[in-house]
Amino acid sequence: MADENKPEKKGKKPEGAEGGKPKGERPAKQPRPEGGEKAEKAAKPEGAKAEGAAPAEGGEKPQKQPRGDKGDKKGKKPEAAPKEKKEPREQLPAPPPRLYDFFKTSVRPAMKKAFNYPNDNAVPKVTKVVLNMGVGKAKENPKMLEALANDLGTIAGQKPQITKAKTSIANFKLRQGMAIGCKVTLRRARMYEFLDRLLTVAVPRIRDFRGLSPKQFDGRGNYSMGLTEQIVFPEIQSDKVEFFNGMNVVVCTTAKTDKEALELLRLVGFPFRGLEVAGLSLAGAK
Repeated sequence: MADENKPEKKGKKPEGAEGGKPKGERPAKQPRPEGGEKAEKAAKPEGAKAEGAAPAEGGEKPQKQPRGDKGDKKGKKPEAAPKEKKEPREQLPAPPPRLYDFFKTSVRPAMKKAFNYPNDNAVPKVTKVVLNMGVGKAKENPKMLEALANDLGTIAGQKPQITKAKTSIANFKLRQGMAIGCKVTLRRARMYEFLDRLLTVAVPRIRDFRGLSPKQFDGRGNYSMGLTEQIVFPEIQSDKVEFFNGMNVVVCTTAKTDKEALELLRLVGFPFRGLEVAGLSLAGAK
């Protein structure tokens, strides 16, 4: 009886108040993924913040949505005006060498008259010029060959080719494949330009020059001559030259005999000893 008169304690809820659950039983907790909240954050794809990102199927990470340009946030930038395309300049063809013009206007008619050639194509002409520089001391000083090759390239206007020994010679301490010189082969316009500079500028600068020997033909219409120093060409500055070396100049023609080749080169302007000099001068054709 005493228990019935006691007032009920505050805070206690009658049985069955919480959804009809029996007293003393707690609701079952939902299972969490391993690693807790950190695992949940790690499991979120990188592009989840982007709007419209759909969850990937099969647990794969969804592809990132393309972000807008920076100018969209601050306002669209005005489109730049299209640049006008520059029209390529018309490249004028290089003028023909003056020695070639002199050959067509003066040398060819004179040769045709002297030897009675049937047509202009039968008249002999210069086909190529070969500059050869032998550097035997290059095996002891490799820098010497490099410096002389640069000088030869400056003279010819074309990169020279390094020549190598074909056989080994024990007496000269030479082995096969060793670099021993350089050469350049000139044709067409460069050939005529070089011959023009050789005859009008370089040959008159040779010390004690008394004319070229007319006996340097090989019997097939080719002429060879030698220069003792490369400083006879004005392109080479004597103050900056480290090594002095000579070179051979071979002029190849289509002449069948030495007599025809001699007359051809004389008319072109080669100053042969004991023969009348013809050809071009610095002022123009004679």
